[in-house]
Amino acid sequence: MTNWSPDPTLISRPAYLSLAEQFARAIEDGRLAVGTRLPPHRRLADDLSLSVQTVSRAYEELIRRGLVSGEVGRGSFVLGPGGEARPPYLPERPGETIDLSILKPVVGKSQLDAMRKGFSWLAENVTASAALSFRPNSVLPMHRAMAADWLARGGVPVEAANITITGGATAAISSAIMGTVPPGAGLATEALTHHTLMPLCQYLGLHLEGVAIDDQGMLPAALDDVARKGLIRAVFLQPNVINPLAALMGAQRRAELIEVARRHDLAIIENDILNRLVMDAPPPIAALAPERTLYICGFTKITVPGLRIAYLAVPSRYATAVANRYLVTNWMPAPPLVELLSHWLDDGTATALIAAQREALVGRHLIARSLLPEVGLRSHPQSLHLWLRLPETWQEEGFVAHARARGVAVAPGQAFRATDKGRRESVRVSLGSTSEDELRRGLSCISAILGEEPEVLLPTI
Repeated sequence: MTNWSPDPTLISRPAYLSLAEQFARAIEDGRLAVGTRLPPHRRLADDLSLSVQTVSRAYEELIRRGLVSGEVGRGSFVLGPGGEARPPYLPERPGETIDLSILKPVVGKSQLDAMRKGFSWLAENVTASAALSFRPNSVLPMHRAMAADWLARGGVPVEAANITITGGATAAISSAIMGTVPPGAGLATEALTHHTLMPLCQYLGLHLEGVAIDDQGMLPAALDDVARKGLIRAVFLQPNVINPLAALMGAQRRAELIEVARRHDLAIIENDILNRLVMDAPPPIAALAPERTLYICGFTKITVPGLRIAYLAVPSRYATAVANRYLVTNWMPAPPLVELLSHWLDDGTATALIAAQREALVGRHLIARSLLPEVGLRSHPQSLHLWLRLPETWQEEGFVAHARARGVAVAPGQAFRATDKGRRESVRVSLGSTSEDELRRGLSCISAILGEEPEVLLPTI
């Protein structure tokens, strides 16, 4: 603990943000040293005449900024300036925890067998350039042509030369943002978005603007209002179910967002990592606005997690910049994995794995619907997760802590918020990250907690 404490006379509306700013300044100027344990929520609320909810939201904001870490049963501790925010999922799976926090496809023996068979094929067929070359241009031309064919069959025609093959969607997202948004400029995204965007924009010195959403995703009028300020250079969208709400954006909404982007000359970054998995999706935004859309097509979430490859298709105006950004940050994807993906596209293995994933998700969603209440539940038949709005009696931090104390890990909604406007306490629950038996047990535990009154977890000795 420390002698420093927030000044209640300096707290303004919104109170949680004002309180968080006081803590942030104290951490940045050294009044709160690294490792300092922050006061318990209830005690600080009583000292400042605030609600416990306000203090909890202030602490969550500090965690989101990477200044504080929250440890179940121990409290909240200062990480200090430059401290790293924790991901929404468990970095590893300790003991008997049922991990429903990390987003994974459903995997089993058939996926492992496919990977083993693929590696056997590689052992016999890997080319010298894939195994021995350091030069991307000497390895990838054939694979770019195959990528162009795959994308065209999915409704996104693109020149092979305008495709960057990346080591997964995260690398593709980073390269797309760096290739379209210069330092000091802004990126617009949905209020609930990809959990890496907040720290990434912080590291790159970019302004991230969370834009209001509804059940389909970003509101065009809200994007127009943000774009009128002149700072935004690109907009990041996840229209096909992979967004936190598991929402599918309709064709009309896509057209309206494209119209706004054209009016303000914004680049559109379309993260479509579930692509062929989603059966009822309208045409991709990249098909409707090819002149400004950077399209990300991933394979990790729809085939096998170890196949960390994603295609990044870009308009000619951005092709060189994006290729350069990927080159200096990643150089090139692992060529043997690129070889394997091209082989799977050619022999139909990728299509079969996607179909198997779609079928497996049917059973997972049936389990979820049988165990969780319909109220507050958001999903899609091909989503890898559920978005669960919590009852008004629960806060995210407390719910996540209670679930973890009972051996179940879920991801807090705060990890996906680009803005707190319109905040609703929620958690994300992965459906594919464990066995069906563990999923049943984990969801049964979540259902039980939803029906309970919140109770502060006391530390164990």
